Amino acid sequence: MANSLFILFILCLNIVVCEWLTRKPGFRHIGTALLVIILTAIEANLHLIPTTETPVYEGIFGYIAPFSLFLLLLSVNLKDLRRAGLPMVTMFLVGSLGTIVGVFTSFWIFSAPQTVGKLYYALAGMFTGTYIGGSVNFHAVALHYGVSKAGNLFVASTAADNILTALWMAATLALPRFLQSRFPRQQATDSAAQVINTTPAADPFADAETMSPFDLSLLLALGFGAIFLSKQLTTLFPTIPFVLILTTLALALAQFRLVNRLRGSRLLGLFGIYIFLAVIGAYCDIATLLHDGQLAIILFGIIVTLVLIHALIVFGVGAFFKQDWDVLSIASQANIGGATSALALAKSLNRPDLQLPAVLIGTLGNAIGTYLGILVAEVLRAG
Repeated sequence: MANSLFILFILCLNIVVCEWLTRKPGFRHIGTALLVIILTAIEANLHLIPTTETPVYEGIFGYIAPFSLFLLLLSVNLKDLRRAGLPMVTMFLVGSLGTIVGVFTSFWIFSAPQTVGKLYYALAGMFTGTYIGGSVNFHAVALHYGVSKAGNLFVASTAADNILTALWMAATLALPRFLQSRFPRQQATDSAAQVINTTPAADPFADAETMSPFDLSLLLALGFGAIFLSKQLTTLFPTIPFVLILTTLALALAQFRLVNRLRGSRLLGLFGIYIFLAVIGAYCDIATLLHDGQLAIILFGIIVTLVLIHALIVFGVGAFFKQDWDVLSIASQANIGGATSALALAKSLNRPDLQLPAVLIGTLGNAIGTYLGILVAEVLRAG
């Protein structure tokens, strides 16, 4: 018991340290998620905490991780999509198709079964999920296929994904300005698109939230109840993955405004994901990871190829139909980086009219990414 308490103390302390580091200029762009993995991996390899399965780690994988994924999906209310506007939603779906085409093509080009290993199909599903709607889908697919416990593969894929996401943010910021100067387009203005108030108190993607005991107790009850029900349904229908049942329950509950507007779901969800990532860091053998640097290079090559194919399809189709370059960039960023980075891009492009649509299509990605990720993984596994 004492050992378990010490492990929990270290994991929570690591989040404190990494959150503090992200406020410093040199670490801001790395992000808490990757820093938590790195710091915990160093501690585990120094034998400060265990590198093998413990009751604490099993509890985090079995309960905290799915609970956190469930909470993060409660913000997805599909009724709001009509406010995103048809061009934005259409280009987002085109981008999702581009991601799927890119996954199949890049995994074929790089001979993934030989170069990545036996979990190549799961990795394809993870990249499909994350490049359709962001990291929530990445972690959900990884949890389903057990990639979370393949420490080195997961860390290498996370590092490659983080680097690519940062590069794509820069690319989607530069591309509209370049393309507008060469091929001018009239900027779309949608009267249905409302500007959202993104002050810290109102931003739906702010890390800081306040909640009442009512909010907290209802979130806990919903989360634990959904996990229990999902496990029971998985027993009755073993062919349906647990994570898909849990995702479906979360999305169904999110359509009720009382649930969708509960305060604290993102805060608790993010904390749980950081704890989950810390355990992944504990499973990482740094010496082996450094020795097998070729894996990280291959994974980076796969996702660069994947995203370039995605971009060619999004911007190619958009150019053919003479769409606003800003809309294309934001739709692409919502695919690759998720709702938060799409919102940041809309702000950076000085398009307040596209801020709400950016958030809404990002949440659509959260809704469909896990389903499509598991579908792609199963197609590759069957093939």
